[in-house]
Amino acid sequence: MTDFAATKAMFDLPNGTIYLDGNSLGPLPRAAAERVSGMMTHEWGQMLITGWNKAGWMGLPTGLGDRIGRLIGAEPGTIVTGDTLSIKVYQAVASALELCPDRKVVLSDSGNFPSDLYMVDGLLRSLGSEYELRVVAPEDVAENITKDVAVLMLTEVDYRSGRIHDMKALTEQAHANGTITVWDLAHSAGAIPVELSSCKADFAVGCSYKYLNGGPGAPAFIYVAPRHADRVRPALSGWLGHEAPFTFDLDYRPGQGIERMRVGTPPIIQMTALSAAMDIWDMANIMDVRAKSIELTELFISGVEATCPDLKLASPRDPAQRGSQVSFRFADGYAAMQALIARGVIGDFRAPDIMRFGFTPLYIDEQDVNGAVDILADIMTNRLWDAPEYKVRQRVT
Repeated sequence: MTDFAATKAMFDLPNGTIYLDGNSLGPLPRAAAERVSGMMTHEWGQMLITGWNKAGWMGLPTGLGDRIGRLIGAEPGTIVTGDTLSIKVYQAVASALELCPDRKVVLSDSGNFPSDLYMVDGLLRSLGSEYELRVVAPEDVAENITKDVAVLMLTEVDYRSGRIHDMKALTEQAHANGTITVWDLAHSAGAIPVELSSCKADFAVGCSYKYLNGGPGAPAFIYVAPRHADRVRPALSGWLGHEAPFTFDLDYRPGQGIERMRVGTPPIIQMTALSAAMDIWDMANIMDVRAKSIELTELFISGVEATCPDLKLASPRDPAQRGSQVSFRFADGYAAMQALIARGVIGDFRAPDIMRFGFTPLYIDEQDVNGAVDILADIMTNRLWDAPEYKVRQRVT
C-alpha cells in the first residue's frame, strides 16, 4: 500500500497552507531544488556541452516518458516528453488527420480545454476551408461520432467540473467508425487510473506540472500507439525528431518510433525537477491514489454541503464519474476564492462561477480537508468574501 504520510513529507509545503490547487500546479518536491542545483553545478557547470553524453541528457525525454507511462497504462517506449502541451496537441491531431486522408472533420466537445480547441482551429485553417472543427456538448459526443469524422479529440477529465469521459467506450465507438482518437490527459495523469494500451487509444497528450508536480513550465508528453509509431508523419519535423540529427542532412527523415515526435531541444533543467517528482510517484500505486482521492473528495463534498448552502456542486456526484477535483458554483466565486487564499486555503477559480479544488493524496490528508471546510464555512457564513480587495481580478485566476 502507498505510504501517503511518507509521500507528504517529501513535499515542501508552506506552513499554515492547505494546498488544494495541485490540479493546476503541483507543489515543490523537497528533493527538486537540490537535484536541480546539482545538475546545474556538476553537470552543466563542470561538464558543459559534454553533459549531453556524460550526464545522459539526451535520454531524459524517453526515460521520463516511460516513468509517466507506468501511471497511464502505456507500453514502454511509447511516450516522449518535451515542448508544451499545445505543441503536442498540434502534433497529435496533425498526425491523426493524415491517417484519415479522406475525412476532414475533427470532433471535440465544449468541455475541452480551450487551448486544445485553439490549436486545432489554427491547424485546420492552415490546411484549408474544407476542414471543420465540430464542437458538441460533452453528453452528445457519442452520437456525433459519424463516418465523416477523422479525429475525435477529447480531454478525458473536464478541467472545470471534473467529469470523466469513458475512454474505452468512446475509443471503441470511434474505431468502429474509422475514427482516430486523441486524448488529453492533463487532468488524468497522476489523478486517476488510465489504461491507454488496453483502451487501444491512438494518441494521448498531457502535461507534467499539475498532478505530476514537475513545476511551472514542466514539459508535456505525447503517446503514440505502437501500431502507428513507425508510420505517422510528425507535422513538426524538428531537428531532434530526425532519424540521425547529427548527420545534419538537409532532408528530413523521421526517427524510429516515438523518437520522431521530438521537436525542440529538451528543457534539461525542468526535466531534472520532474525527475525528482517522479521519484515520489515511483513510490505510489495509482489505484491507491485513486481510492484515497475518492475518500478525500467525498469528505470535502459532505462537509461543504453541510455548512455552505450557497455553494452548489458542479462536479458529478458519483465519484466514479469525476476526477480528483471538486467544483462548486457560486455567483461571487472569484471573491470567495480570494478570501480563502487569504486564509491559507489555496484553490482556484474558473469563469464564470466555478470554485475549483484539487485533491492529491500524495500530500493532502483528512486533516487538510476538514481544515479547509471549516475555513470555507466561516467565510461563507459571515460573508467575509464580500470585501472590495477580494473582487479585484488578477491576471491569473
